[in-house]
Amino acid sequence: MFRVSVALGLNRPLVVRTTLVGDPGDLLARLPAAAPYAWIRHGEGMVAWGEAARVAVPPGPRRFEWARDWLSETFGEAHVDDDVGVPGSGPVAFGSFTFDPDAQGSVLVVPRVVLARRDGRAWLTTLGEERLDLVTPLRDPGRIRYGDGSLTAPEWEHAVARAVGQIRSGRLEKAVLARDLTATAEREIDVRLLLSRLARRYPGCYTFSCAGLVGATPELLVRHTGETIESLVLAGTASRGTDEADDMARGAALFASEKDRYEHTCAVESVREALAPLCSELKVPEEPELLVLSNVQHLASPVTGRLSAGASVLDVVAAMHPTAAVGGTPTETALGVIRELEGMDRAGYAGPVGWIDARGDGEWGIALRCAQIEGRRARLFAGCGIMGDSAPAAELAEAQAKLRVMQYALEG
Repeated sequence: MFRVSVALGLNRPLVVRTTLVGDPGDLLARLPAAAPYAWIRHGEGMVAWGEAARVAVPPGPRRFEWARDWLSETFGEAHVDDDVGVPGSGPVAFGSFTFDPDAQGSVLVVPRVVLARRDGRAWLTTLGEERLDLVTPLRDPGRIRYGDGSLTAPEWEHAVARAVGQIRSGRLEKAVLARDLTATAEREIDVRLLLSRLARRYPGCYTFSCAGLVGATPELLVRHTGETIESLVLAGTASRGTDEADDMARGAALFASEKDRYEHTCAVESVREALAPLCSELKVPEEPELLVLSNVQHLASPVTGRLSAGASVLDVVAAMHPTAAVGGTPTETALGVIRELEGMDRAGYAGPVGWIDARGDGEWGIALRCAQIEGRRARLFAGCGIMGDSAPAAELAEAQAKLRVMQYALEG
């Protein structure tokens, strides 16, 4: 039987203790510098640090099932003393899965310390010896130099044009093409500083950090609480206006756009098809709403459901990923076009990122508006939904607007 010894170096089960604590204030301000984990929205959620256990999830079509089984065994053997008993208390694992199921890089981490707050209650979970690491001042990375990623801007526009051609030929209806950008800082990049800037600037997004993947995603893939699940489908984007009147006009144009409405419909239908077999009830709005963020506007559809069986949140993630919002329609054809035209490994970009507890509850987003951080280097990502009437220059401008989220986080 598997024993958790990956990080502890001990051949024994985890010992977990969760207790209520006073309001910790700014959760992100409590993070030490080393390997921080975070899932924060509107100041609530959880931060974590240290590694009680860590595993590289083998790639392949059964990776989510493998991850669920590993967690079931790991958490099942743990000695848990939980005074709180809510989603996110007791042992918790953070995870990041690659977009491509065949790519290496998916990871699950059980942190050593978790500090959480939700609905007026705060709690602390420790695994093994209790030790709150020393919090040091945030470090500015200094000057940032940017460079092309896998494709230059003209090359990426050419890839968009090729995708448009394949859509018009009838091969597929939609393909989501991603673009990456490299960044090099003068000094080592402090993930905590990026998290702080992102949470302050984009409070309505899910600010996350897991194994070096850092970002603020507006897209909730799934929230699992007991038998209830929630998802927020985003597809169709417009930039913010220069003033209130321009802003409203752009929002109205987005809502009226045949191209964006059809793109959104494709995304909603892919979620409906994924969730329907798992749910005894499923509510999907007939019309999208407008989600206004500080840099862009999205067409959004909140979806809710009730699971017909006691499935883990990872079972739901497995059924939903990849949605049409980050892959395309039909899915398998779109994934082939992505591999053909993007010229890069997306790594964790547009893959599921989030947390899961021992009950199978959790929250998982799609890793958008994010960067992979390694020392002084960062790799920034953005993507656009390409349809038959997409204009390459307009799609490039949209990608650049999305990249500015992480550029702001790096530069302040």
